[in-house]
Amino acid sequence: MAWNEPGGNSNNQDPWGGGGRRGGDRKGPPDLDEAFRKLQESLNGLFGNKKRGGGDDQRPAGGGFGVLGIGLAVLAAIWLYSAIYVVDEQEQAVVLRFGEYHETVGPGLNIYFPPIDKKFQENVTRERAYSKQGQMLTEDENIIEVPLTVQYKISNLKDFVLNVDQPELSLQQSTDSAVRHVVGSTPMDQVLTQGRELMASEVKERLQSFMDTYRTGITVTQVNLQSAAAPREVQEAFDDVIRAREDEQREKNQAESYANGVVPEARGQAQRLLEEASAYRDEVIARAQGEAERFSKLLAEYRKAPEVTRERLYLETMQDMLSNTSKVLVTGDKGQNNLLYLPLDKMIDSRVGGAAAAPVVPSSAGSDLGSRVNSDLQQRDLRTRESR
Repeated sequence: MAWNEPGGNSNNQDPWGGGGRRGGDRKGPPDLDEAFRKLQESLNGLFGNKKRGGGDDQRPAGGGFGVLGIGLAVLAAIWLYSAIYVVDEQEQAVVLRFGEYHETVGPGLNIYFPPIDKKFQENVTRERAYSKQGQMLTEDENIIEVPLTVQYKISNLKDFVLNVDQPELSLQQSTDSAVRHVVGSTPMDQVLTQGRELMASEVKERLQSFMDTYRTGITVTQVNLQSAAAPREVQEAFDDVIRAREDEQREKNQAESYANGVVPEARGQAQRLLEEASAYRDEVIARAQGEAERFSKLLAEYRKAPEVTRERLYLETMQDMLSNTSKVLVTGDKGQNNLLYLPLDKMIDSRVGGAAAAPVVPSSAGSDLGSRVNSDLQQRDLRTRESR
């Protein structure tokens, strides 16, 4: 039979332990005060508290202090769990005590004392990056869109935490200022073509100077300026300008290639002419010096034997003259009017050209020469007739 069935329960077996203590045949749900009392007894027994003597209403001594101790223990455990922290190899932590800088903590197991202390823990070796894109005005008053990426890392965690409220936001705003300054002092064609590397270097230097001035504890490691482009509204016109610029550069390259081929050749020809002129000058000077020396020696010989030297000079002169002409007239002895014509132009096959003035050779220069020449001509005519 259930304990609360009609008809009574003589044993008054109340499962809540309320038995006859509440008196009468009271039936209903268990008393909450009784339940809390039993829980408190169990905790007091656990902590070893003694009971007060006398009566059925015995309560454990110092029950309120036991619950307070448990609460304090739980709070201490929670505080200890939150106060102990681990700093990785790539991290550092800055601890503030009463809002003032206390220390910078390296890798390892550490403890601080909140709420007296406050810590800021960051990765100081990882490179961070952010990208942005915006329209900017160039030096020649053209609007272009410049995308860029900035890579940075924390070099001084103390400055990063204490000196600036939002250092990364300051970095982004400083980047806008640095890029606009550099782009605004650069022509558009430099921004669009080969000037990006130089611009990136200038932006990095200017941005780092801003970070050092603000003492943000940030080091800018790299600035990458990507391919700039014109706004979409004027993209076609910019494409035409770029194609025209490429054609201009191609023509310049062709002209430089032609100049590189022609200029050295012209310089070589000029040098050759200079060398030839120098050689001709040296030749003329050497010949003049030789002739002067020859004349001096000839004068000495002439003084020794004037007739022989005179005759020799005459023969050499006639030899030089006759070697350059194709016709020769030979006269006979004195008192004779015979002229002997020598067609040397036909006799010498190697000579080709117009006839020169026919020199006259007197008999005193060599009558024997005329006789020999006459004999040779007669024999030549005889052979010619026989061949016919």
